[in-house]
Amino acid sequence: MKFQFINDIMTYDGTQLRSHFIFGKTGILGDSIVSFVGPADVPLKNMVDLADVAAKENIYSTSMVHFIVEHFDSNLDATILKQRLLSAIAAEELWKYDRCRGVERKGDDLYDGEKKLSVSIATASPVSCLIHFAINIKCDKTPCPTKGLSDYDVDPRVFADAVMAKYVDEMNSAAEARCKVRAVE
Repeated sequence: MKFQFINDIMTYDGTQLRSHFIFGKTGILGDSIVSFVGPADVPLKNMVDLADVAAKENIYSTSMVHFIVEHFDSNLDATILKQRLLSAIAAEELWKYDRCRGVERKGDDLYDGEKKLSVSIATASPVSCLIHFAINIKCDKTPCPTKGLSDYDVDPRVFADAVMAKYVDEMNSAAEARCKVRAVE
């Protein structure tokens, strides 16, 4: 599995959550995770979370650090667990900063008290399973009470690189663990 930070500022609008987005943007083929910084503005027609669509809850932020993950040998149940692992890794990275001690993971999202830090979704395509996970950098005009990395003086690029490296390490370690066991009868 490979990872890369994309230096281009991009608005996440939901269309990036598709098969081979990472390959088209970076040339990385296969299981991978990328990160980039930019706003989020997801119209209802691009939303994957049907509960959010039914509630007409839009996703908007002026600045987030986004992660897109693609796995080709996964089913949706396994990908949802990987999504939660990614969220837990992000929480662990934040806990390294004294100001972030109040951050906790609830399901696939991160909170500081009642303030939400992240958005996240996992879905399946015909050829792969995908995850979008993002954390606010700034909290201007968000549709609900939020906090962001700027509230904690956390550098988004340093944070993104650390999260991606740990996620790839976990995936590679899990693949190795799968290969080193013998069958039982």
